[in-house]
Amino acid sequence: MKMISALVISFLLSFASEWKTDFASAKQEATQSHKYILLNFSGSDWCVPCIRMKKDVFETNLFQNFANEKLVLVRADFPRLSKNKLSAQQTEHNEALAEKYNPEGKFPFTLLIDSNGKVIKAWDGYTNTSPEDFIAQINKITNAQ
Repeated sequence: MKMISALVISFLLSFASEWKTDFASAKQEATQSHKYILLNFSGSDWCVPCIRMKKDVFETNLFQNFANEKLVLVRADFPRLSKNKLSAQQTEHNEALAEKYNPEGKFPFTLLIDSNGKVIKAWDGYTNTSPEDFIAQINKITNAQ
């Protein structure tokens, strides 16, 4: 029984939305698939609110299912520990994204962006938002567009 459960979980996770690290390819995908981009600035190994938001919202099945249908997910990570260090190219890319979309260096900072790169909504920080509430906020905006 445990083996079957593990296989089912593994199968379901294979359909989970993947977080991209290249904004240009995310824009291209968003344009082709008529989706919005959700850009998340995170400090994955030092920012406790970032870690909680990832666990409590972004990694839930409810959010993953929603994201598969409506979003292209992009994470700009800024880890501090040397063991989590990103490549120089990825660090440069993330810094360029931060310069354009997060010049104040807020963490977590999440943006809903259209396929043209226009910011539609910004979430500054994490205030224990449930996946349902976060999805409802996105739906309210995207359904009005």
